[in-house]
Amino acid sequence: MLQRQSAGPPVATPRRTGVRAALLTWLTLIALALTGCGSSDSSSSTTAAKKTDKAPAADRIEPLPDTPKAQLPATVRSADGHDVTVRSADRIVPLTGALSEIVFSLGLGERVVARDVTATFEQAAKLPVVTRAHDVSAESVLSLKPTLVLAETTTGPAEAVDQIRAAGIPLVVLDPARKLADIGPRTAKVAAALGVRGAGDELNRRTQQRLEKAAEAVPHDGGKSGKSGKDGRKPRVAFLYLRGSASVYLLGGAGSGADSLIEAAGGVDAGKESGLKKDFTPLTSEALAKAAPDVILVMSKGLASVGGVDGLVKIPGVGQTPAGLDRRVASVDDGVLLNFGPRTDTVLASLIEQIHGGKRP
Repeated sequence: MLQRQSAGPPVATPRRTGVRAALLTWLTLIALALTGCGSSDSSSSTTAAKKTDKAPAADRIEPLPDTPKAQLPATVRSADGHDVTVRSADRIVPLTGALSEIVFSLGLGERVVARDVTATFEQAAKLPVVTRAHDVSAESVLSLKPTLVLAETTTGPAEAVDQIRAAGIPLVVLDPARKLADIGPRTAKVAAALGVRGAGDELNRRTQQRLEKAAEAVPHDGGKSGKSGKDGRKPRVAFLYLRGSASVYLLGGAGSGADSLIEAAGGVDAGKESGLKKDFTPLTSEALAKAAPDVILVMSKGLASVGGVDGLVKIPGVGQTPAGLDRRVASVDDGVLLNFGPRTDTVLASLIEQIHGGKRP
């Protein structure tokens, strides 16, 4: 699911006007994603499994083997300019699914007392939800008496964030992850706030090793060994954000987050390559024709919202692309695609298989 979704969404930075416009785009996406997605439905993983003839990995977090001991108090710099001193990590409230994933992976899941609706993994399923659609409920958060709240710069509304901080709760805001290179620094920042820097280093080592292992599957012969683009070139992959129930159809470009994954998987981001400078642009037949993707990448529930592949190719312009003509669609679960965290290696491995090999749906 798209992050604040969890995986939190990136915000463009041509300063004020650009930030404001990008943020509004992302908040719209998030609201639609959360109203169009269930909180813990596993049907999207099943869909992907049918397409690859492989059983989906359980939607679970793998914590570090040893529970770390927090060394507190710890003072960290929040992304919104505050210096925050954390004295207790006994009751943690992460306000995005991606941040929840990091806390659980560090081995501190038992201290998490609430979740955002985008935390869809199994261990978090029974936790109370403290968001309404894409909005945080300050009252719900405060009623749980947290000792630490973790948020992202896209977390809102601002009034709720201010209310939590005004109540004296340590609140650490982090920048959203936008690319693979953001995984390490963000994990380290969360670990520092929790007083478990050593565990953060260990988790980063594990994550990096797994990412490198996954990347070994990328064809290094120009794509000739897999189902890549024509003439052995790298496959052109277009990321489409779809919410059929709300008639939202967007094409990803530079900074969508998917561009980083596509490139790491040995592909070319078709939207970015066609000249799209914004993270997302309304989908048009003209934009698709210019992007000319060999493969279309979608979130699983987005694909379901348009009626699967049969419905996808009926969207104007899609059926005329090389991907549409060949019905080459890669699908990754909403809850992990853009999280950029401890499970991104599984996303990368799945994407590599689907754009270079894998069976077509």
